[in-house]
Amino acid sequence: MRKIIVGAMVSMDGVMQAPGGPTEDPTQGFKFGGWVMPYFDQEFGEELDRLFNEKFDLLLGRKTYEIFAGYWPYYDENASHGGIAKLFNEIKKYTISRSGEVDTSWRGSVLLRDIADVKRLREEDGPNLVTQGSTELVHALLANDLVDAMSIFTVPVVLGGGKKLFAHGSAPHSYKLTRARVSSTGTLIAHYERAGDIKIDGAALDSPSDRERARRERIKREG
Repeated sequence: MRKIIVGAMVSMDGVMQAPGGPTEDPTQGFKFGGWVMPYFDQEFGEELDRLFNEKFDLLLGRKTYEIFAGYWPYYDENASHGGIAKLFNEIKKYTISRSGEVDTSWRGSVLLRDIADVKRLREEDGPNLVTQGSTELVHALLANDLVDAMSIFTVPVVLGGGKKLFAHGSAPHSYKLTRARVSSTGTLIAHYERAGDIKIDGAALDSPSDRERARRERIKREG
């Protein structure tokens, strides 16, 4: 069985929309496209290389796939970041489109139609599946309990709005931090593996005060 690894660049308030440039995704009036690039440094690049170091296939939502397909096949592989361009052009790219209206002529591209196709793909033998961007897809993966690991690059900015990494409805799970690093620009890079069910505990008094009992009753009434 393959692992699904969510790779995400997020702001401190959880936004992951258009990290690479103003034209990536200006939908819903988003004005800060390219907000990650001023924070890209040596440590950031090294951790991206580690994410892409093991054999993997890309798993992308339609919109992110179209961004990648319009960029990486035309990128000079001898230029800076040319190694990523070469890698992305050589590996398989799985993209999900319910309508099927997507141009999959980029070499190595495979069309999936729904989350059931992703489940079947995950059960097969093969390299891990790594997401980039693809907000709606990531939400569906989390809701269907299909995320095995996450590599999250948290950039020290607050954007105030935009498409976010987490949405209501994610399957509850705890995660174990396996590696973490802070870059020279203040980006927190953390890698997590799924660890199990949520554990809870409490700090309630053995014998609650009258004030505490009244508070609990008020919460019940307020729903």
